[in-house]
Amino acid sequence: MPDNWFKDPSPFIVHGNRSLETRLSRLDSLMTPNELFFVRNNSRTLELDPADWSLVVGGDGVESEVRLSYADLQAMPRRSVSCYLECGGNQRAMFEIVMGRAATGTQWMTGGVGMAEWSGVPLLEVLDRAGIREAAVDVLLVGRDVESAERGFRKAISIDKAMDPDSILALEMNGVPLPPDHGYPLRAIVPGYVGSANIKWLGEIRVSNDKVWTRNNTTSYVLIGPDYPPEGESEGVPAVWQTIKSPLALDWPATLPVGPQTLRGYASSPHAPISRVEWSVDDGATWQEAGLLEPGPRYTWVRYELDWDAPAGVGTIMTRATDAAGNTQPDEIPFNEKGYLFNLPLPHPVRVS
Repeated sequence: MPDNWFKDPSPFIVHGNRSLETRLSRLDSLMTPNELFFVRNNSRTLELDPADWSLVVGGDGVESEVRLSYADLQAMPRRSVSCYLECGGNQRAMFEIVMGRAATGTQWMTGGVGMAEWSGVPLLEVLDRAGIREAAVDVLLVGRDVESAERGFRKAISIDKAMDPDSILALEMNGVPLPPDHGYPLRAIVPGYVGSANIKWLGEIRVSNDKVWTRNNTTSYVLIGPDYPPEGESEGVPAVWQTIKSPLALDWPATLPVGPQTLRGYASSPHAPISRVEWSVDDGATWQEAGLLEPGPRYTWVRYELDWDAPAGVGTIMTRATDAAGNTQPDEIPFNEKGYLFNLPLPHPVRVS
């Protein structure tokens, strides 16, 4: 078994032995190919045999414990969901690059994100097998990666999100069985939530009649700072939903030729479909509208393109997105110590020669 990954790491920006960052400049399609999809692990990649694997559903929020084999899940009703998946720390490096204040953690640039078609069993179908109690509040998803901090990486989601038909237990990614780096044989897909909620190598689901507090919503995956007063047992505000973003699909910094050219990027929002992307080459003094190539539903990202007659010199291109609910990338955000959910319009550096 490989020490870290099953896929070839050479196309990626490699962050230690736990993270592979996609170079957005290598993408030229709406869906991210599996071999170019980013990886964020909390242990080495697991190689599990589905014949020796099962999923256990229990807790005080269900009527009875249920154990399902891989074959059981394959026989259940299927649903496919196209959605982007993004690490909560994506663009963390921008706290220092843009705001001048470094956050702790893996210094992701813009490539801790990708989009795929995920196919599997709606989570609600599995929960119904166990009999959901009316008092159920949270659903804790637990992975088999026992080398992670909690001996099984875990994250709780609300019962309402768990019962959303688009929350699924994925068996396939882009039409093939999940690759090991992406959670084979089973992973959770929780559209719109930060990546840590999309548990890989899923082995256990615990339904609780009380709010669930774990490391991953008390001290980790938490926005900590003066602008984030503690909630419940957390040191700050747990990172739950992703934020609206619009990175360019360019190297950082980018080198471009002089003259007319078409640049592309990806815009996403967890709250509503993207309705507009704008761009600026004068530090946001004026904005022009970019073209949306494949407008899609909520939870999908959108490719956009802009035509620029690039003059020689060094400068920046800024982009900002707006979704159909009126959410727009903000002009300012508070700093948080662990660098989650950065989404200011990025001043992408370019050299034109």
